[in-house]
Amino acid sequence: MSSGVADSTAPSTLDAVTALDADRQTLLDLIKDEAVFHGDFTLSSGKKATYYVDMRKLTLDHRAAPAIGRIMLDLIGDLDIVAVGGLTLGADPIANSVLHASVAASRPLDAFVVRKEPKDHGRGRQIEGADVKGKRVVVLEDTSTTGQSALKAVEALRREGAEIVAVAVIVDRKTGAQAAIEAEGLEWRAAFDLDDLGLDPQ
Repeated sequence: MSSGVADSTAPSTLDAVTALDADRQTLLDLIKDEAVFHGDFTLSSGKKATYYVDMRKLTLDHRAAPAIGRIMLDLIGDLDIVAVGGLTLGADPIANSVLHASVAASRPLDAFVVRKEPKDHGRGRQIEGADVKGKRVVVLEDTSTTGQSALKAVEALRREGAEIVAVAVIVDRKTGAQAAIEAEGLEWRAAFDLDDLGLDPQ
């Protein structure tokens, strides 16, 4: 006979899994329908591409942002961290979504913003928001081509004494970013990749 505890927790766990699956399908459909653009593009690496995944269109969209927060929180949920963030501005709305999702899930995380350069006035800070010194954090990004944006954030965070645990992206374009991140001794995590989107590597 099953215990009362198991009986009471099983439905909520199942509900959470089902809700996350629904979030993933909703976001995947939105990415395919509204964030994948076909044409002639030049990537940040300088390489030419026949499609471009513009996740900023969705990270700032009311239909997608809540799902992004929950999906990314689940992606990094097993990591012992206290804050998330990344290089402005791509990471900013993602960090905000994760912050709100973490509070709703009773697993509160703070957020931070890494400026591209330190401020030249005021306190001259490059990292705004959560105090990261001595703290375990995850760097977020919407999509990554070479990994250089994430690595710029990593460099600034390390200067501030943060311990970067992983880099987590919504869409992995499979164009070398993972190797660059792992070469820095960091774990790489992605919610979706090109296979999920039905796209070929380029």
